[in-house]
Amino acid sequence: MSFEETSSPFYASNHRPPHETPPPHSVGNVVRGCLRFVWEVVQTLLLAGLLYLGINQVTARVRVQGTSMYPTFKSGEFVLVYRWAYRFSSPHRGDVVIFHPEAFPGTRARTPQSEYIKRIIGLPGETVTVRGGRVFINDVPLQEPYIAEPPRYRGVWHVPQGKVFVLGDNRNGSTDSHVFGPVPMQRIVGRAVLVYWPPSAWRFFSSPLYAALQTSSTPTP
Repeated sequence: MSFEETSSPFYASNHRPPHETPPPHSVGNVVRGCLRFVWEVVQTLLLAGLLYLGINQVTARVRVQGTSMYPTFKSGEFVLVYRWAYRFSSPHRGDVVIFHPEAFPGTRARTPQSEYIKRIIGLPGETVTVRGGRVFINDVPLQEPYIAEPPRYRGVWHVPQGKVFVLGDNRNGSTDSHVFGPVPMQRIVGRAVLVYWPPSAWRFFSSPLYAALQTSSTPTP
């Protein structure tokens, strides 16, 4: 009796002679694959770093501390700030700005990098008067539905060129221009545009319109 040798693929693949083994992976291919992976990681990190630096050049993130801007902003909220707001345009009345308080005598900054958040009330060239619980711009009363309560102090301030007069919305619980005077524009970090934390408080911020002052006073740029 004789047996014929089969040449089927199944037989060949499952009855490989002992000395035959699958070809080993090339060491060069493994090295090249690892290097390619490392380079992709480096590229991703570089791109993320560039994006972070770019975003930081245009925006800042500030945590509200205290109640000086209540009820508009509450302590603990995080605010997105547009750094370039006044690079190509002038400030507007009602803008909420962040600035460095350590630039002014009499202020007590929490840290050397502390920043205050207040609302622009007086523009360059204007006269701000506070009396009888009201704020007047060039003797025109300002309508302010956003304040916590009428101010209990009084005074008159002239706003020089290159500066703005700022007040907190919580008028009687705020250290602001009625204490240390107008703020130099170069000390302003930027304008508040968005509350992004906590999520329940998420909202855009827009400056109010002061219709009574649009024809009554023309601020000097």
